[in-house]
This record gives sequence, structure tokens and C-alpha cells, in this order.
Amino acid sequence: MRLRPASQRQNLSDFVGKMSQGQPDVTVTAHPRLMVANLSRRFSGARAAAVQDVSLNIAAGRVMCLLGPSGCGKSTTLRMIAGVEAPDAGQIAMDGRVVVGSGINLPPEARGAGLMFQDFALFPHLTVAGNVGFGLARGDANKAARVGELLEKVGMLGFEQKYPHELSGGEAQRVALARALAPRPRVMLMDEPFSGLDNRLRDGIRDATLQILKEEGAAVLLVTHEPDEAMRMGDEIALMRAGRIVQRGAPYNVYNAPIDRAAAGFFSDINVIRGISRGALTDTPFGAFLTPGHSDGAAVDIVIRPQHLKIDFDRAGRGPNPTVQDGTAARGCVQRARFLGRESLVEFAMDYDGSRLTASVPGVFLPSPGTALWLMIRRDRCHVFPSVD
Repeated sequence: MRLRPASQRQNLSDFVGKMSQGQPDVTVTAHPRLMVANLSRRFSGARAAAVQDVSLNIAAGRVMCLLGPSGCGKSTTLRMIAGVEAPDAGQIAMDGRVVVGSGINLPPEARGAGLMFQDFALFPHLTVAGNVGFGLARGDANKAARVGELLEKVGMLGFEQKYPHELSGGEAQRVALARALAPRPRVMLMDEPFSGLDNRLRDGIRDATLQILKEEGAAVLLVTHEPDEAMRMGDEIALMRAGRIVQRGAPYNVYNAPIDRAAAGFFSDINVIRGISRGALTDTPFGAFLTPGHSDGAAVDIVIRPQHLKIDFDRAGRGPNPTVQDGTAARGCVQRARFLGRESLVEFAMDYDGSRLTASVPGVFLPSPGTALWLMIRRDRCHVFPSVD
């Protein structure tokens, strides 16, 4: 796309209308800070598009996490919004100003977006204060005050005259955040900004960063491949796969109502109970499951997370398949038990059909291999999908 003068920008109401037509996943709000519609990018020689028909919007003070595995297109999406990669199609607007679309393709410095990347990219020849103030105008009378304000927010007062090589990873991350926020960007774009930090520091720095971003009122798009990070930081999660957004919603909803088996498995380990739907029922080790919407004879996967597979310690030795509130209990034989700190994982071979299931138990629980135990499941936490195997 060629850069056109700002005077040629299209009317915002027309842009909003185009975003709304045929885009059920786009919620048009009064003043979204960032609006993206039908963004697509295919690299030369590639068999498939890197990004295809991506639409989203983010309000001021909100954080959207673009979550997905490596190679799914999330970083390419962010780079197109930032202006360092040109889209093949689509529109982008920031605070009602079109920056991409209808022949417009503003350069990064004209978009008003802050950028944070994995390597922090601090200027080695500048002090901490010099780095934070780099994006502020030379003649800005409030420059020193803004630098001091941000260094205080990120807990770096007293480091003004230090150089990047004198900082720890966590300190460098906080300086990079202050530098990105200094010009008061309307949109903050963050590409795996915490991936290089020590695990012991990461949670604290993520929480502090989130608080500062909320105070600054920027709309934040955070790219990550870590579900825990997306759940911790996002007001909304957009799950991306093969260049497309496959599911969007609040973290609770995306986690507890996955769109398919792959989405469920991306957020945590899962158990898969396979069966055949007959008359809207599927036989399992835990009795018959309702599987409406699946044709007779269709193979189905019943998905349940390890924390929802419960060991019934009170029912050992009471006989086969005692009936319980959550359905039929089933007996399994312990294959392996591992202690992971906060919980123990116990793997079972089920008497019913030899299938393998894993239960998580809070604290320490390490039964010996060969121990027979009764298991129950939370039926309200099970998800039924067409079989993918």
C-alpha cells in the first residue's frame, strides 16, 4: 500500500459500517481505542496465509491477549498494527483515525502506538533517563517531569544515570515499559515482553505492568503463547490458530467453554474419553453420557481436565460401579504418580476398557503403582466434541 496524505482519510462512520457488515465477532463500541477489520497477510511463496480475516477492537484501559502457538500469525498481526509489516487487505483505526485502509498506510511513528518486544531494545549508548525520554520532543518543557513520573511508577527512581548493561533483566523490562509509555500512546502493542525474564520475577513484573497500563488508559494488545499469562493479564482473550482467530471472549468463558478439543487442550492438559454416540447417548467408564447433536454412530471425544477427575476415597471396596451424584464411579489402577509442588498427578488405567486417564490431587498424594481406586467425574465440566482421530 502507498502512503497517502492524512487529508485523504475516510470518514470514521463509513469505516465502522464496513467493520460491522458480516462481522459477527466485532463489537462496535462508541469510542474503541483500536479497531481492526478483516486484516490479512500472505507472504510470497507461502502455501497458506499467515493472517486471514482477523478482526478485533479494544477499548481504552482494556487488555486483549492474542494467544496461540508459535507460527499461528499472532506476531504478524501485531506487526501489521504497528506498521512494520504491510497487510494485503484490511483496515486499522486508532482513536477513530484510520491508519490503514482505502489507500492509507501510515508509518509506525505516525500511528501513536507504543511498542514492546521480547528483547526490550534499549539503546546501549543512552542512560536510563535518556532511554525513557527518547520519544519525547526535545523542547518539551515537561520532559524531565514525565521521565521522573514514569521511573517512579516502574520503581526505577535512582537509576536515571545507569546504562542498560548495568541493569538486570527485570530492570531492563521496566525501563522498556517506561520508554514505551512516555509519549502517552493510545495503543500499546506488546510481543512476548516477559518471555526473557526469570520465572521468579515474571509474575510480579507482569502484575506491576498491568497496573501501570491500566492507569495510563492505553488499549493493550499483548501477544503471548502462554495460556497462564493470557489468563492473568487479559480482559479478553483472542485464541489464534493457523492465521485465524478461532475464539474470543473473557478468560473464564474461553477456558470453560472451549470451541473445540484443540482449544481445550491449549489451555491445560486434558483427558479424552472416546466413544460412539447412539441415540444421543455415549457409553463410557462412567456410565452413559448425553451427546445430543451428534449423529447415530458418530465418534465423539468427551473432554475433561485432570482437576475435574476426582478420586473417591470413601468408596474403596464397596463393590463394582457404585452410583454417585455425579454419575457412575469407575475403578482404575494406578500406573504412575508424580508430585509437582502444589499438586500431584496420578495416571490410571481404567478397568472398563484399559483407557488412560489422569487426575490431579492437591498437595501430596503418591499411591503405589497397582493401587486400585474409584474415580468420579464432574459431568458439568465435561465437553463433547466430534472425534478428531
